[in-house]
Formats: sequence, structure tokens, C-alpha cells
Amino acid sequence: MVWLLRRCESCSQYTLKETCPRCGGDTESPHPAKFSIDDKYRRYRILMKRMAEKDRGIGNEEPS
Repeated sequence: MVWLLRRCESCSQYTLKETCPRCGGDTESPHPAKFSIDDKYRRYRILMKRMAEKDRGIGNEEPS
């Protein structure tokens, strides 16, 4: 199934085109990726999420 609706990354305008008619910015698909129970890349996504949280300092605060 082809998703036609697209969303501008800079101004959040919805359109059907590859570039935003309002600001000329790039557009992306606003739809989430399909869920699959047999996700081959699950381990890498979880690892990247943990690394990003560690870089932002989330989750490593000790209770006082």
C-alpha cells in the first residue's frame, strides 16, 4: 500500500507533494513503520535508544 500523505519537516504542513508548497522544505511520511513480531533490527533500535538516553542523561539519576 502506498501512502500518499506527506508532512513538511520544517513547517508541519500536510501535502501530497515531495516538497512543501508553503516553504519549499522536504517532506516525510507521517505514518509509523509497520509492526512486525519478527523484527530483525529490534536489538539495534533498543541499543540506539539507550545510547541516546545515556547521552541526554535520562535514566542515570540516582535517588536521593
